[in-house]
Amino acid sequence: MDKPTIILATSNGIGMGHLTRASAIAAELKSVANPIIISMASGVVEVPKIAGVRFEYVPGRDRKWMGRFAWDEYLRDRIVALIDETNAKIVSFDGVVPYPGIIGIKSIRPKVKLIWVRRGFWQKTPTRYLLNLQSKMMDLIITPGDFGQSYDKGPTSTRNDSVLVKPISIFNSLTTLSKFDARSTLGLDKDRPAVLVQLGIGEADANAKLTAALSGLRSWPNLQVVLTKEPVTSAGDNLAPEGLDIKVIHYFPLANVLNAFDAAICAAGYNSVHEELAAKIPTLFIPNIRGIDNQAGRAAWAGDNQIALTVEQSNLSQITQSASKLASQTLRDQLKNNCANLPAVTGAKEVAKIFIDLIDRPIRDEKEIKKILFKLKMQDIFGRGFRGVVYSLLQILAISYRWLKPHKDVEIVKANKVNMFESEDSEQLRKLIKSSNPFEHLIIGASKSYKSRRIEIASKAYLK
Repeated sequence: MDKPTIILATSNGIGMGHLTRASAIAAELKSVANPIIISMASGVVEVPKIAGVRFEYVPGRDRKWMGRFAWDEYLRDRIVALIDETNAKIVSFDGVVPYPGIIGIKSIRPKVKLIWVRRGFWQKTPTRYLLNLQSKMMDLIITPGDFGQSYDKGPTSTRNDSVLVKPISIFNSLTTLSKFDARSTLGLDKDRPAVLVQLGIGEADANAKLTAALSGLRSWPNLQVVLTKEPVTSAGDNLAPEGLDIKVIHYFPLANVLNAFDAAICAAGYNSVHEELAAKIPTLFIPNIRGIDNQAGRAAWAGDNQIALTVEQSNLSQITQSASKLASQTLRDQLKNNCANLPAVTGAKEVAKIFIDLIDRPIRDEKEIKKILFKLKMQDIFGRGFRGVVYSLLQILAISYRWLKPHKDVEIVKANKVNMFESEDSEQLRKLIKSSNPFEHLIIGASKSYKSRRIEIASKAYLK
C-alpha cells in the first residue's frame, strides 16, 4: 500500500520556528507517510538538510506579487492543486493565525483533514478575537509543548480545544555532533572557549542589543565569538567593540553543532529555547518583543527557574552585565546541570503518530463546515463585541487611507509571464527568492497536469 501524503504548510515568521517544527515532524513521518512541506519562509531551501523531503516555496503576501485578496485565493488554490496532485489526506498549518486561504481549503476539499499546529505564548493582540471560529474550522489542533508552559497566560492558555504534545525541536542528542567534531566542522579552535551570539540585526534597537551583548563578552579571556551574520549596520557601520575575536559562520541547522559552544546569547523564541536548553548550553536570553510570540514570558520562566539568564530587553547595561556573567565556569555548570532536568523534546514523534491516526477518522459534516466559514467571514469583517467592531473600523479606515495615499513601496510587482522552477538547488532557489521577480516553485516530479494547473493559478493571480 502506498504511503499517505501529508502536506505541512507554514507561514513566514520573524524566525524559522514554524518551518523548523514542520521539518522536525516531516522527518518523523518519512517512514510511514509521504510528507511534503510548502512554506512562505525563505529558509525552505534548507528543508532537504533538515528533513530530506520534497518541498515547495510559496510567496507570502508580503512579497506584493499580487493583491491581498488575490493572494488568499492564490494560496488556497495552490494547496488544493497540490492536494489533487499528491492525493494528500491531511494539510497541517504551522503559523500564528490560519490565513483565509488555509481555511478556504475546507470549502473545496472538505474530505481533507485540516490541522493547526498552534504554538502557545500568545501576546494579547487583536488576532485573538477570531480564535474561536478559526479553531472550529480545524479537524484537530496541536499545541507544541513549551518548557515554560506554566508561564503562558495568553489567550490560548485557557482553551481546551487542542492536544498538548512534548516540545518540538530538531535537536537530537543521539545524532548531534560531538564537541570535537562540531568545532572541526565550524573551523573553531578546539582549545579555546566559544560563544554563539544569535540576535537580530537591522533595527536600531536590535543593533544596540548586539553591541551591548558583545561588550559584555570582552571580559572572557581567549574567547571565540561566533555570529551567524556580519555585525554591521545597513550603512556598513561596525557593531562589534574592539578586542573580540569574531567568526561569522553560515551553517544549517545549528542544532547539529550546538555542542561546539560553551555558552550562547540569543532571543527567547520557541526554536532557540528548545534547542539551546535541550543541548544544555548555558544561555542568556534577550527577548524579542516583536510579533505575537510572548518571548518575555518564556524568558522570565527560564530566569526564575535558574535554567538560563535573562534580562529586561530594553536595559542595555543589564544586557552587558549579564553577558559578562557567562565567563563564570561555576555559573555555566549550574545552568547546565539545571537543564538536565528538562523534559525530552520528542514532540515531533508524537505529532507524526497523531497525524497517521487521524487519517482514518470520520470527516466533519459539510453543512457544519459551510456554516462556520460564513460566521468566520462575518466575524472577520465585524470583529467580536464592541472592541472588535472598533478594531475592524480602524482597519477599514487605515486601508481606505492607504488606498487614497499608498506608500510608494507597496506597489504590486508586475509580471508578464509565469516563470516555473522545478528544482531543489538551494543556491539557485535562494537567488530567486531574494529577487523581486515572481516565479513558481514546483515539487520534484511534478506531473504535466499539475504544471498546467499551476500556470493557470499564477496567471490569474499576478499576470498583468
